[in-house]
Amino acid sequence: MKIGELSAASSTPIETIRYYEREGLLPLPARSGGNFRIYEPPHLERLQFIRYCRSLDMSLDEVRVLLRFRDDPSGDCGDVNALLDEHIGHVSKRVKELRSLERQLKELRLRCGTVRTTEQCGILAGLAEAAQEPAAAGKEHSHLRSVHGY
Repeated sequence: MKIGELSAASSTPIETIRYYEREGLLPLPARSGGNFRIYEPPHLERLQFIRYCRSLDMSLDEVRVLLRFRDDPSGDCGDVNALLDEHIGHVSKRVKELRSLERQLKELRLRCGTVRTTEQCGILAGLAEAAQEPAAAGKEHSHLRSVHGY
């Protein structure tokens, strides 16, 4: 199949497929006489595996490691268990951070119960106050991204 067909079959944008190829996650396909990429069923299967791992918020490095284990079916899966345990720890940490964020946002929301001018808005005042706290400048806001790098 051509890249457009692989894209449609896997619900993956073409640029993402090319990115995974550049990253070495997806092997380079053979080329046709007209220099088109020609993908085989194993490409689709591997791409679906990658996409599912990414949907579990796994980093590309984690996916790369899992693919190495998958490519060596006679290997020991103890390291796979360890990788997943570590990822579960990352997810647990992120859940705690998100709960803390939710509490902060709810507390902030309580500062403005009625419609007023923006000059009198308790939410804007609370945001301005919090932004002036020394910890706010250096504080990392990991709720915008995964707990670990991509």
